[in-house]
Amino acid sequence: MSIKPLYTAHASATGGRDGRAVIAENPLDITLASPKELGGNGAGNNPEQLFAAGYAACFIGAMKFAASQDKALPRVSSDVSVDSAVGIGARDDGGFGLSVALTINLPGVDRAAAEELVARADTICPYSHATRGNIDVTLTVA
Repeated sequence: MSIKPLYTAHASATGGRDGRAVIAENPLDITLASPKELGGNGAGNNPEQLFAAGYAACFIGAMKFAASQDKALPRVSSDVSVDSAVGIGARDDGGFGLSVALTINLPGVDRAAAEELVARADTICPYSHATRGNIDVTLTVA
């Protein structure tokens, strides 16, 4: 599958999990540190936190897009939120793997409509697409 990017983000990392990451477009300089659970000092951010934030924000964008394309879906209000938990651990076959749990909060939207919107967003979101079949992802409507 090939895509024609509409936008390309640029970032650079040095030092791995105990280093630094810089985002080029709107300068953001992030100190990286392994979490204590992985033997680090936890005195910075880690790739899993950055992935969690990106996935949550992108999923909200996918819900907004889905609602704009299908008027039968509920509108996405400004108070919608997605709580994202990204876990890292050892795989049975060696190396490390990730897991993701998204909890979607859609205040004022009935459960059936919220679940339909979340299901549609899951097919649109590029993070969901990239992880499908590679990472266990759990979607929960709060």
